[in-house]
Amino acid sequence: MGKTVAIVNQKGGVGKTTTAVNVAAAIGAAGYRVLLADIDPQGNASTGLGINKKKLTASSYEVICGSVQAASCIVPTGFANVFVLPSSMNLAGAELELVELPQRETRLKTALSLVQDDFDFIFMDCPPALGLITINALCAANTVLIPIQCEYFALEGLSQLMNTIRQVKRLYNPLLDIEGVVLTMYDGRLNLTQAVVDEVKRFFPRRVYSAVIPRNVRLSEAPSFGQPVMYYDRVSRGTLAYQELANEFLANNNARRLMDF
Repeated sequence: MGKTVAIVNQKGGVGKTTTAVNVAAAIGAAGYRVLLADIDPQGNASTGLGINKKKLTASSYEVICGSVQAASCIVPTGFANVFVLPSSMNLAGAELELVELPQRETRLKTALSLVQDDFDFIFMDCPPALGLITINALCAANTVLIPIQCEYFALEGLSQLMNTIRQVKRLYNPLLDIEGVVLTMYDGRLNLTQAVVDEVKRFFPRRVYSAVIPRNVRLSEAPSFGQPVMYYDRVSRGTLAYQELANEFLANNNARRLMDF
């Protein structure tokens, strides 16, 4: 049974989707079967893996609402061992529709349970909000991966996120745990960066990855080509950082690490 990880932060622009795409690609390159479930209505993770959303006949919206099964929506990518449950803008209306549906908090968990044995890892790219879609992800997840940008407002809203995680753990998913915290947009030349790093480590003792994700032009360019950064530029700083993060993730999960790509 695959491990399911929700990548969550209600703040936008923290590198959440970039982390989802590139960690999935790196772990796929290590030989593991990976599913990236895109449950953000913007669908940026789908685009970042080269999926043409105009050609989709169904998406995570239909899966969550129960009109189709996840297996019929999952599509392969051009990247080793990586598959996508793509998103579409239809998902933007799901928050309102879910309110009226039975088991509204656990519909994604039920849907993914039917394909969980087909993958070693399932990553969920969540929307930048703590609504019902994100609640569904937290109910479906074994652990939560939290990207935090090394900027002034980094910790703003984290108390609310942790309260939401604790509430989901108490009501729906008692085994939910924090996978780790990844620092993004890192610039070691700035005093502010180190101040944020220190504050995050105080907030999440022993949960912060050693690997940090730098500001990197190649990371910004790769999505426009529909590629993870390791396929776009295999020697960029962004590639090396996400390979390091993936290796740390795999080591924490007692799994074999990514060799030279």
